[in-house]
Amino acid sequence: MEEKKIITPDNDTILEVRNLVKWFPIKGGFFKRTVGNVKAVDGVSFSIKRRQTMGLVGESGCGKSTCGRTILRLQEKTSGEVIFDGQDVFALSKDELRRMRPRMQIVFQDPYSSLSPRLPVGEIIGEAAREHGIVPPEEFDDYITRVMEVCGLPAYYKERYPHEFSGGQRQRICIARALALSPEFIVCDEPVSALDVSIQAQIINLLKQLQKDFGLTYLFISHDLSVVEHISDTVGVMYLGNMVEYAETEEIFANPLNPYTQALFSAIPIPDPDVKINRIILKGSIPSPANPPKGCKFHTRCEKCMEVCKYAPPEWKEVRPGHFCACHLYDEAEETARAQAIMDEAKKSASAPETEEEVL
Repeated sequence: MEEKKIITPDNDTILEVRNLVKWFPIKGGFFKRTVGNVKAVDGVSFSIKRRQTMGLVGESGCGKSTCGRTILRLQEKTSGEVIFDGQDVFALSKDELRRMRPRMQIVFQDPYSSLSPRLPVGEIIGEAAREHGIVPPEEFDDYITRVMEVCGLPAYYKERYPHEFSGGQRQRICIARALALSPEFIVCDEPVSALDVSIQAQIINLLKQLQKDFGLTYLFISHDLSVVEHISDTVGVMYLGNMVEYAETEEIFANPLNPYTQALFSAIPIPDPDVKINRIILKGSIPSPANPPKGCKFHTRCEKCMEVCKYAPPEWKEVRPGHFCACHLYDEAEETARAQAIMDEAKKSASAPETEEEVL
């Protein structure tokens, strides 16, 4: 019998993602053979400390939501490791994973489509809690009432159905459903993007209060950089399946290193008419994850692109204490030599004459 891989956990770290890869196969031809892959997540690494929030940002299609779902094992990985509280999530058996499920939850982007229209709110919130035996049956009804009240939902909402609520109330129901399982870690997959601005503030404040009261850890996926700056302790920036920068919130917003991060942050509006924003406009559109550019994936849109960027992918490294970045602008002598060797080899291969077999 294969021995389960147990990692000795760092007491401060609840989640560690190591070189996570998730590719989706592209099928083609009469026999539906795999003819390529959509490289949605292509080697992502980060860690989150207990009772903290990590913001994950990037353009649409960069792999943020896929990364969050793969971490929870809602879909299987292609390669890499996800270590939750010292255990490799993908090494768990079906029964072991089921026992771990209550500790890892998700709040989806669209609250309406994630709620069953056929069940009343009380049953939606309590269904999983009953299945996992979170509380004894005789305490179940009072427990669900307490969870609802904590999330700003009166007890008499139990008998109502999702279509009777506004968007903000539905999102509170989704949060209550996750909270009912007494989780330690929650993936918030753009939980406020479908809501009005005033309602967004209420939901963000609710999430922060629940984190304080219950010691929760969040992976907060969002497009709204102002929200991420407000709620997050650390921030990771993704581009086309790769993490390009990661640091504490204050550090990364004050000193973005990667050209993509700089362009992304330059789009944050400043509520002061006297302040001139130096907006960085990215040229072109994001390439296809099924056929990403060679070398640095961002080089086709980067104003600071160098010749080496077109051939050699940049190394992920700690540029400053706690500030990680993948960009050739910060290469040291040894890294520059490796990148130069890759570029020279690529140019040599491209210029080599074709053999007779290759021509045929």
